[in-house]
Amino acid sequence: MSDSEYSTIECELRRANVLLVTLNRPQVRNAFNTQMGQELLNLWTRLSADPGEARCVVITGAGEQAFCAGADLKERKDLTPQAWRSQHELFERAFWTLGDLPLPVIAAVNGPAYGGGFELALMCDFLYAARSARFALTEVSLGIMPGAGGTQNLPRAVGERRAKEIIFTARPFGAEEAYQWGLVNRVCEPSDVLTAALDTAATIAANAPLAVNQAKKSIRYGTQMEIRTAYRFEVEAYNRLVDTDDRREGILAFNEKRKPRFTGR
Repeated sequence: MSDSEYSTIECELRRANVLLVTLNRPQVRNAFNTQMGQELLNLWTRLSADPGEARCVVITGAGEQAFCAGADLKERKDLTPQAWRSQHELFERAFWTLGDLPLPVIAAVNGPAYGGGFELALMCDFLYAARSARFALTEVSLGIMPGAGGTQNLPRAVGERRAKEIIFTARPFGAEEAYQWGLVNRVCEPSDVLTAALDTAATIAANAPLAVNQAKKSIRYGTQMEIRTAYRFEVEAYNRLVDTDDRREGILAFNEKRKPRFTGR
């Protein structure tokens, strides 16, 4: 997977088995246009089918101005209603495919994440944020509403009442508030946020990939189920790991007092 395949995002293997994805339109604060939507959908679809060496993904923004400012409103200003809906459908597919990605995904929020940029971060499994990061869902101030998972993922992260305040007021808030509300896992100095996310991604990538993927699936779908059904779903996910080379290697390495060599089989 080479950078030459994409013009609005960069992909680079960093650390062992860690894929760094950089939103690369710094001249417009990494706002996503139709091209970026197409490229992100292509990337997540390919990783879902064949992750190659990647076992964990980190997403960040290029430059020092923003993580992602959301959709590119300059591109959108002359769209017909039908063209707007078609573009948004592309964004929806890109975001939902990211949400369903078997690999763990960490957002390294290195600056403001507004509108769809915030929704993109919310689609990740968890977030690290620079102390300078700001968050907002500004859509109602523009005559629209969050439409890429924001009205669903934000209440699940911070609770319904807090999410209503954030969405209805469209007011920005900072990284420390996001941390206090449980939205952000760690607040870092701006120069450290990407390194911290990559370090955590490397720790995840060193674990058994099939086990991590099954655990992610169990959490993602189980939390949407009635609890007894979720328990059964968890056991089904667990049982798929019993007859794997990685399970055998993990137990053997433990008994031999050595580091396991997981192959994802």
